[in-house]
Amino acid sequence: MTLMSLSNAGSKPGKWVSLFDGKSTKGWHSYLKDKAIGWNIEDGTLTPDGTGGDLVTDKEYENFELEFEFKLPPKSNSGVVYKVIEDPANKATYWSGPEYQVIDDTGYQLGDGAKLKGSQLTGANYDMIAPSDLTINKPAGQWNKGRIVVNNNHVEHYLNGKKVVEYHYGGDEWQKMVAGSKFKDWNYAKAHTKGKIALQNHSPKEVVWYKNIRIREL
Repeated sequence: MTLMSLSNAGSKPGKWVSLFDGKSTKGWHSYLKDKAIGWNIEDGTLTPDGTGGDLVTDKEYENFELEFEFKLPPKSNSGVVYKVIEDPANKATYWSGPEYQVIDDTGYQLGDGAKLKGSQLTGANYDMIAPSDLTINKPAGQWNKGRIVVNNNHVEHYLNGKKVVEYHYGGDEWQKMVAGSKFKDWNYAKAHTKGKIALQNHSPKEVVWYKNIRIREL
């Protein structure tokens, strides 16, 4: 799919819209399913029980500003994926969309015993671009605030109020990075204008809590 985007310079952002009312999974469903499965409401948060995989929005978004808060227990891993193309050809949400990494930076254990790379730390453009500041992520058990801005293919990740990642989606540098990554043979590598937003349940045993999820279209 050819990437095309018209400038919206001078236009005003839309109103903030809550994507989670603290009481239900309205507006969301499990990836490749017709309803939300395996995500529960716990003290006003969204949290997975390991049975339903990733949760995705019913709606697709192109240019937007997304805010959310997240908390992990020790040794857990999650992420917020955007530009998700929901298609059986894409076995997982991250097969088609970039990911804002959410992880226990210091306690997470890789299967081979290796340490996390910079591009695998909280706030990263997962496995592509490391966050520029490794000091502002709060440890497991504490709430962090994430923010993603996608506007005419210019993407920014913020963590606790600070911009930690910036890139041009679909640009020359992005294409070079993708060509040398594990994403090169997936639909991830085909720049596309819009997609759904997903909350990742990384594995059945890993837990995360999300709250105060809101979005405004740009």
